[in-house]
Amino acid sequence: MSTDASSLPDDVALCHELIRQQADTIRQSQRKIEQLEHYLEQLLRRQFGPRRERLDPNQLALFEADLEQAVAEESCSQDETEAGSKLPRRKGGGRRRLPDNLPRQRIEHQLPETELACPECGVQRRKIGEEISEQLEFVPASLYVMQHVRFKYACRSCQEHVAVAGKPPQPIDRGLPGPGLLAHTITSKYSDHLPLYRLEDIFARHGVELSRSTLCAWMRRSAELLRPLYELMVTRVVASKIIWTDDTPVPVLDRNLPKTRQGRFWVYAGDDRHPYSVYDYTASRNRDGPERFLKGFQGYLQADAFSGYDRLCAGPGVTEVACWAHARRKFYDAWTTAPDLAHEALARIGQLYDIERRAKEWSAAERGALRQTESVALLNSLGDWLVEQKLRVLPKSPLGQAISYALANWQALCRYPEDGALTIDNNLSERALRAQAVGRKNWLFVGSDNGGRTAAVLFSMTASCKRHGIDPYRYLADVLRLLPTTPPDRLAELLPDIWFQTHPNAARKRAA
Repeated sequence: MSTDASSLPDDVALCHELIRQQADTIRQSQRKIEQLEHYLEQLLRRQFGPRRERLDPNQLALFEADLEQAVAEESCSQDETEAGSKLPRRKGGGRRRLPDNLPRQRIEHQLPETELACPECGVQRRKIGEEISEQLEFVPASLYVMQHVRFKYACRSCQEHVAVAGKPPQPIDRGLPGPGLLAHTITSKYSDHLPLYRLEDIFARHGVELSRSTLCAWMRRSAELLRPLYELMVTRVVASKIIWTDDTPVPVLDRNLPKTRQGRFWVYAGDDRHPYSVYDYTASRNRDGPERFLKGFQGYLQADAFSGYDRLCAGPGVTEVACWAHARRKFYDAWTTAPDLAHEALARIGQLYDIERRAKEWSAAERGALRQTESVALLNSLGDWLVEQKLRVLPKSPLGQAISYALANWQALCRYPEDGALTIDNNLSERALRAQAVGRKNWLFVGSDNGGRTAAVLFSMTASCKRHGIDPYRYLADVLRLLPTTPPDRLAELLPDIWFQTHPNAARKRAA
C-alpha cells in the first residue's frame, strides 16, 4: 500500500479497516518470525548445544515463591551435578591399583656383578628385599584353530563295520566359527557398534580373511539359533504388568530403490518380574507392528503419544501411561519465545520429579502412597494452570503447542500415581534405543528387512545382558554352545537373568 498522503482515502471507516488489515498482517508476520526463530534455535541447539535440558538460573521467574524456590533448587542441583557431587567421586588423581584378578608376569632385575661390591669395604652386597612396580601391558586378542579329532573304529576280524566317534552339535552345522567367535562378532557389532567391514579388517590383521558376506551369514544363522530363546523372552515380556515401549527409525537398503528407505526398531521392556528388553523390526511405523507384538497383553503400556497405540489402548485390558519427559521437552523448547511461562511450567514439572528422586529407592507400595499424598495435588494444580494459560497464549505458538500436547494427553500423564511400579516417564525404553542410535552412525543402514529382523534378535540378547550387568560375550559364548543340545523344556535356564545366577563371575566390568 502506498504511503503517499495524496493516495490515502478520506473515508475514516475505510482508514480504520485498512489499519485493521495492516495490524492483522503484522501479527501474522510476527507469529511467523517467532516460529522461524523457534525452529532455528532448536536446530542450532541440536547441532551445537548441550543435549541435557536444564533451566537457566539467570532467567527471571515471575511466579509464586515455591516455584521460584523449585527453580533455585534445580539450578543448585545442576551445579552440584556438574561439580560431581551426585556422581561417584574419584579419590585423588593418582594411579589406581590394578585389579588383583589380572594375571601377573614377574620380571626380575638384578644388579650386575660389577655393582655388587660395597663401594666402602668391597664386601659383596646381599639381597635384603625387593621393590615391586606394576605396569599394565596388553596382549592382542588371538584366533586359534580348534581341531575336532574323531577316532575311527573297525572290526579287525572281518575288516568291516567302521564306526566314527560322534561330534557334539555346533552352533552352525559344518560351519567354520566356534561359539566364542560368534559371540565376539555379535558383541562387537550389536553391543560395541562395530560395523562388519571393520571387523573384517580386524580379523585380517590376525591373518584370517573373513568377508563381510560371511560374517553377515554368521549373524543370520546365530539369530536363527537364538530365536527360540528370543521368542521365550517375548512371551515373558508380554506377560508383564507394565511394558515400556518406544521406537526409532533406521535406514534400510532396498535394491529396488535408488536410495535407502526407512524401517523401524521397536523396544519393549518388561517389568521387574519379566526383566528383558526385546526388540522388534518393522518395515514401517504402522500400528500393525505394535498390535501384532503386543497381542494378548493386559496391563499398563507406557509410551509416547504415538497414535499407533490408540486402538490398542482403546481395547479392554490395556491402559495407556504417557511420558512426562516428552511433555517437559516441549516446554523446554518453548522457553526462548515465552521464558516466564515456560520456566513456570518446567518448575512445576520439576516438583513432580523431586518427589520421584526422593522415592527412588523406596518400595513400589511406599512410592505409590507418596504419589497419592503429594504428586496428585501437584498434578491437579498444574492441570488448572495449563487450562488457564491456554486461554492466554496463541495456540500455534511453541508454548501453545506444548500446553495443547500436555492437555491432550492429560489423563495418561496423570496415570503414573496409580501404581508405584510405574515411572513418571518413558526414559527406560528411550535409553534402550541408544544402541540403535549409536549403531546407525557406524554401520549406517540395515541391509534388508530380513537383516532388520536378525538385528532385532541379537540386539535383544545384548540389551538384556546389559540390563542385568552381564558380559554379553561370556553369556553368548556359553549359550551358543549349549543351545544345540538344550531341550525346549529347559530353554528357560538360558534366559539371561536365570543363567547369571549360576555364572556370577560373568558380571560386566564397568568403569569406576
